[in-house]
Amino acid sequence: MTAAIEKGDFQRVTSVVIARNGRLVYEHYFDEGGRDARRNTRSVTKTVTGMLVGLAIGDRALTSVKSSVTAFFPELQPLQNPDPRKDRITVEDFLTMSSLLECNDSNSYSRGNEERMYLIEDWVRFTLDLPIRGFPAWESPPARSPHGRSWSYCTAGATTLGPIIQRATGKTVQDYAQQRLFGPMQFGPVEWQFTPKGDAMTGGGLGLRSRDLLKLGQLYLDGGIWQGQRLISADWVRASTSPQAQVDDQTDYGYLWWIKRLKTAQGEELAWLMNGMGGNKVVVFPRLHIVVTITTTNFRVRDAHGLSERLLTDFVLPAAGAEGDD
Repeated sequence: MTAAIEKGDFQRVTSVVIARNGRLVYEHYFDEGGRDARRNTRSVTKTVTGMLVGLAIGDRALTSVKSSVTAFFPELQPLQNPDPRKDRITVEDFLTMSSLLECNDSNSYSRGNEERMYLIEDWVRFTLDLPIRGFPAWESPPARSPHGRSWSYCTAGATTLGPIIQRATGKTVQDYAQQRLFGPMQFGPVEWQFTPKGDAMTGGGLGLRSRDLLKLGQLYLDGGIWQGQRLISADWVRASTSPQAQVDDQTDYGYLWWIKRLKTAQGEELAWLMNGMGGNKVVVFPRLHIVVTITTTNFRVRDAHGLSERLLTDFVLPAAGAEGDD
């Protein structure tokens, strides 16, 4: 694998770090940044946001995933495109990328496309002002969709969860994350991006060391426990990594976690993934007790996620199989 990456078979991979049974078994850096570089893994940040929501619920600062989103922002009323269904949009809808707001980052025509959000100052208002989504005949509405949810990738929803966390906890996102997650797990320096209004960007761009990214995967593999200390409830870990919405025939979506069955020569292997643009990934293989961090700068490479997944299926999983399930 090292030779293939160095040869350029996977374009610009910057690091791969692997742990099995909680023990570091592979660590290699393919750029000048090395071990201490804070790596911008783009939307991997979204999964961290889901962790913070779970912590806020565990701390009883946030009532539940069924909490109304609009109730946190009374000052934004009246909203554009008013509709009573907006008041029924919940935190869970944003965690599962399945609110009824017309928001789809994969569709350049979508009013909620993230590129349109970046053009204005108030990203929360941008999100809540969006119209309710319509379902043409070729798309399934929630009632006819798996898990009762129609999934579409929406950065605006994940970005809005940040101000909700702040209003619920009374702390900035970055302070709350340091106090409840990064500090107890002994992270190195972190680098947040910020919205024009000064809030921590919870939809992408958080800079973390590759080893610290690996720790987040290990935390979930171990059911929310880090070095004997429970940080996140086991119930939250289970809900986050259980199918809540369907992306496609091979992929489900939890609470800002991707759940995918990766095809190998031996069959399929279940994986939980934190995904970011360019094929950046933290991947948990629960059956094999393996966590993998892959960081890249393949931001303009076609099918960069497929490239990173091929690294897993061509090298990591065969090596794991050769060692057995112990």
